[in-house]
Amino acid sequence: MASNSTCEPPMKATSEGVFQGNNPLDYALPLVIVQICLVLVLTRVLAYLLKPLRQPRVIAEIIGGVLLGPSALGRNTNYLHTIFPKKSLPVLDTLANLGLLFFLFLVGLELDLASLRRTGKKALSIAVAGISLPFILGICVSFILRHTISKGVSQGPFIVFMGVAMSITAFPVLARILAELKLLTTDVGKMAMSAAAVNDVAAWVLLALAVALSGSGRSPFVALWVFLCGSAFIFLCSFAIPPIFKWMSQRCPEGEPVDEVYVCATLGVVLAAGFVTDAIGIHALFGAFVIGVLIPKEGPFAGALVEKVEDLVSGLFLPLYFVSSGLKTNVASIRGVQSWCLLGLVIFAACFGKIVGTVGVSLWCKVPFSEALALGLLMNTKGLVELIVLNIGKDRGVLNDQTFAILVLMALVTTFITTPSVIAVYKPAKRPAKSDYKNRTIYRKGFSTGQFRMFFTFHGIRNLPTMINLIEVSRGTGKKETLTVHAMHLMELSERSSAILMVHKARRNGSPFWKKDPHAGSDQIVVAFEAFQQLSKVSIRPTTAISAVSSMHEDICQEAETKKATMIILLFHKHLRLDGHLETTRAEYRHVNRKVLEHAPCSVSILVDRGFGGSSHVSASNVDSLVTVFFFGGHDDHEALAYGTRIAEHPGINLVVVRFLLDYQVANSGSVSVEIDREPPNDDDVIAEFKEKLLKNTRNKYFERVVKNGTEAIGWMREHSRCNLILVGRMPEGDLAASLRQRTECPEMGPIGNLLISSEFHITASVLVVQQYHPQLSMHSLASLREDGADTDQYESN
Repeated sequence: MASNSTCEPPMKATSEGVFQGNNPLDYALPLVIVQICLVLVLTRVLAYLLKPLRQPRVIAEIIGGVLLGPSALGRNTNYLHTIFPKKSLPVLDTLANLGLLFFLFLVGLELDLASLRRTGKKALSIAVAGISLPFILGICVSFILRHTISKGVSQGPFIVFMGVAMSITAFPVLARILAELKLLTTDVGKMAMSAAAVNDVAAWVLLALAVALSGSGRSPFVALWVFLCGSAFIFLCSFAIPPIFKWMSQRCPEGEPVDEVYVCATLGVVLAAGFVTDAIGIHALFGAFVIGVLIPKEGPFAGALVEKVEDLVSGLFLPLYFVSSGLKTNVASIRGVQSWCLLGLVIFAACFGKIVGTVGVSLWCKVPFSEALALGLLMNTKGLVELIVLNIGKDRGVLNDQTFAILVLMALVTTFITTPSVIAVYKPAKRPAKSDYKNRTIYRKGFSTGQFRMFFTFHGIRNLPTMINLIEVSRGTGKKETLTVHAMHLMELSERSSAILMVHKARRNGSPFWKKDPHAGSDQIVVAFEAFQQLSKVSIRPTTAISAVSSMHEDICQEAETKKATMIILLFHKHLRLDGHLETTRAEYRHVNRKVLEHAPCSVSILVDRGFGGSSHVSASNVDSLVTVFFFGGHDDHEALAYGTRIAEHPGINLVVVRFLLDYQVANSGSVSVEIDREPPNDDDVIAEFKEKLLKNTRNKYFERVVKNGTEAIGWMREHSRCNLILVGRMPEGDLAASLRQRTECPEMGPIGNLLISSEFHITASVLVVQQYHPQLSMHSLASLREDGADTDQYESN
């Protein structure tokens, strides 16, 4: 009897175009392009909408996948059959799994086995409790589900899959939540990260066991063979892979591009390992993950691999996996009171197991209750690994549609509530106000010198030479160690997977670029700081801030207060181009500088780097620099002069102080169209103190320039700007300074600072704009920080 069924022809790759009568959506390549674009737009929009709630991007990607599937938009059959027809799903799934393969390779690269071995007993106990109790509750729930909505499924694999799904903690998602909440360097953050890393490894072992048990083979020996072959694969790789990649890493010098042959060879090995584990019957993902774990993390090779792969994989292909998962999730399959009660039971069991298990052991380890509760909530975070477990279970027939939808919603809810729950229950203890924090400014009566704590911030190696040369000249006479430098490496937390590498680094004694192991490899920052510290009597203490740019100023101000800094030195948000003009590095850094100026616990200065001291460190005996201070009057100018006085103690510095005075006879005759407001009376006292202290040395000079107006003052500034470094106050006071205020591009730099950075004012000197600490800034100073140039001008005219 002939069959009436006909096989649907496979999709061709490309169409001949709409003018040839072809519908592009009937062909694989145009259709997958539309699918990718739709996924990217929806997930990015959702991520933007959820950002105020401080949710990780994985939440937006899971929700986006569910919305594109049969739960929401997929209810429209025309849409579903046009955008996600069944014949296109193999192509979509293949791309999604290929992206996932390389993403898990990156996850393996992020997992540091060496730090895992150093996990303390407390974190290990918390991790074991956080896995065991949820796993047991997952087994209990599996019996209930098998007698209600999951009848007929294989008992052994189902029990293991439910236990694994309940007990997983998403390490990458947890790391981003901790960084977002600024808990990374707290005791809670360190404990959670250590426990989550152990949990991550245990989850992969349990998942391998679950996959081995879920095979369709009738004989139990099949599962045993799969498990043994998988173990043999890991054993062989652990001996063969590290030496090969260590050899590659040694042939990739620091600061030079990694050879393309090594990158291609590595990606080829990842694919081959995926093929082997798929042939064994585990999953191709395991092979990629194992290779990533075993690649040595020292040297530039691992970082170069992440750089080459991560943006394409995590930005383009990985969201397809969430859509692939969402297309299998049908929330409408959860019908009736019984199903919704089972959803509540699963969520309760997952939360109860994680929180109670973690809190119980934490209290036993004498962790305070608030910290123990926060740990329990943090360990309840789910993510991508959870979806991988569920999708493998769905593909293997262990989970039916309804159970799959319930577990996806469980993962979504538990992750969504993590951030607000932790914020609600855990408030990190505020550091008590330091009553002995007295030296918040450089200026002291009589220009007396003492212990000086500088707090440098930097984003990379671009400004490293200038920073070290400025430290060199700031250390005074060098006869005794009076200068302590805290160098904070500002690193932006992003959704890129390599952000987790930064998190790992931040946990190493709070100093990501300061490695204790001499054989661990080094970079230019390490070499520069170590060499300078050995050659000078300066103590350099590195720290790190890993946070979003919008909250980076909080890290700077808090750490500066903790270290009792005297002055914070920020980098200007523009850098010097080859043609001598300043170009914006990142506009967001300007926002950081403004916020620090407004909220700083001590004096602040912004450094405009034009290569002070050259492109390398100048030794103390070779320093020969001319430093100029422009003094108009006011507290900020006092601070600039005080810093200049300290620099002048260095034997290689020649200091020139130029005081600008307004000819009041001319001003009274109407030449200067500003109100007369005599300069603060203590300006004369400050200048007298300076003369008494420094003019005994013939290397230092003092000039007074009496000018009729601002234009004449600018002329004299041009005359005295042929030097290496210029120090100015951010908001000088007095009539002359007021006459120089005009429409400025960067109001936070003040009137004199803006003149010195303008393209019309051709100078080659670096500029340091100084603001003296005051508990409450003046109204005009605040206005310059909060408004744009045009608004500030309006304020000034008023």
